[in-house]
Amino acid sequence: MEFNTQIIKKNGKNEFVVLPYDEFQKIQEELDSYEDIRCLREAKIAEKDSPTIGIAELKKRITGRTRKSSRPRKLGG
Repeated sequence: MEFNTQIIKKNGKNEFVVLPYDEFQKIQEELDSYEDIRCLREAKIAEKDSPTIGIAELKKRITGRTRKSSRPRKLGG
């Protein structure tokens, strides 16, 4: 990634960086993505030995129904 920056010096030392707002937004998005990935990796490590269930069991637990009874029922008569 290339940036169009301007360096502002104070007492001969680099003190501030000025860059276009759209470039700042790109950097912010990259940092947000990095943070998301870091959190995901930490969660995977923390949960690596946790028990798991398959998708069919998950659906069953969520809906409280078995696969055969998962069809919508008609309401009214």
